[in-house]
Amino acid sequence: MTNEAMTSEAANCTPARWLSIIGIGEDGVAGLSPVAQRLISAAELVVGGKRHLELAGDLIRGHRLAWPSPIAGALPRIQEHRGRPVVVLASGDPFHYGVGAMLMGSIPAAEMLCLPQPSAFSLAAARLGWSLQEVAIVSLHGRALEGIVRHLQPGARILALAWDGETAAKLASLLVARGMGQSKITVLENMAGSRERVRAATASAFDLSDVAPLNTIAVEVVASPEAAVLPLAPGLDDALFENDGQLTKREVRAVTLSALAPQQGELLWDVGLGAGSIAIEWLLRHPSLRAIGFEERPERAARAARNAATLGTPDLQVVQGRAPDAFANLPRPDAVFIGGGLSDPGVLEAAWSALKPGGRLVANTVSIESEARLIEGFQRHGGELVRLQASKAHKIGTVFAWRSATPVTQWRARKP
Repeated sequence: MTNEAMTSEAANCTPARWLSIIGIGEDGVAGLSPVAQRLISAAELVVGGKRHLELAGDLIRGHRLAWPSPIAGALPRIQEHRGRPVVVLASGDPFHYGVGAMLMGSIPAAEMLCLPQPSAFSLAAARLGWSLQEVAIVSLHGRALEGIVRHLQPGARILALAWDGETAAKLASLLVARGMGQSKITVLENMAGSRERVRAATASAFDLSDVAPLNTIAVEVVASPEAAVLPLAPGLDDALFENDGQLTKREVRAVTLSALAPQQGELLWDVGLGAGSIAIEWLLRHPSLRAIGFEERPERAARAARNAATLGTPDLQVVQGRAPDAFANLPRPDAVFIGGGLSDPGVLEAAWSALKPGGRLVANTVSIESEARLIEGFQRHGGELVRLQASKAHKIGTVFAWRSATPVTQWRARKP
């Protein structure tokens, strides 16, 4: 389709593209193209946040609908107008941490027309002179603040959508607690509008007050030598995990993550969660990964959740319950790790049954009884049996000698 044809279709909002998603900035109507203005004026229904509806002003001639809470509650009303002109107003780029993805879940792309504006990230990068391809992009709006932890690397530049006017101060406190108090925080408020304001402070001396709810935060990370920086490779230091001894040790954990072989968008079941180290390191490999951890003991479940928040993976889903009963009604995994619970003969087969075709199962044990179950699994389903053992130098008197850790038997298998 030519640009001329697309413009004509947009201006008339043909039934094939009855839903128009229009990005609107703080400059309101003045920043909208003639096509966008005409679509808003012609719409029977205009949906958006209260602020968006106010920004569109007198252009709106049809019915106005402010987003309910949750916003998905507006979908039935939108779909009632199928085939008739509807406009959804959104901030900046609707398909970059916006409502576009939610609408796509129930309305085909062929029925939509999207006219985006520059996103908050693009505006912030333009104000600061940063190259977006070299910047970590995060949304803290409606999400746990700890989600930013994985991006806190020395010298990193981060752009984050704020939840509210208090987000920047909370982020400053987090940076100080992690030994990054000299990091520079820039708060960009109401960008592209008449009330735009850009202010900066170091995390340790953060004193910016009266921050507008609509703001984007830029961080230039400066880490002290003692800063709590998470390495990019698997096998985090054991000391980073609060634990009661139920912890897959660093060397074994690195090999286990390699055997689990995470791929984009996959779901892990971590059975016998313990301190949560395997699930947490799985999630750290890529932001698209998901994990559900199963832990029977409430104190361990709570401890794993704390570790997940501290180490930047607050989205870890912790299910307190005994396997395999706790597996019921949960989405099937792409990978399963079993680090506990093998004393129950039903756990291994239930996990194997739940695993998707092509999925991987990795199970570790140190006991002879549980090793026998892994051997049975190996004989039934194939795969590999591996014996893992690490030794560390310990001081004995005035000299050092090797001390061997308990050997770990690992079974790895891929489901046909």
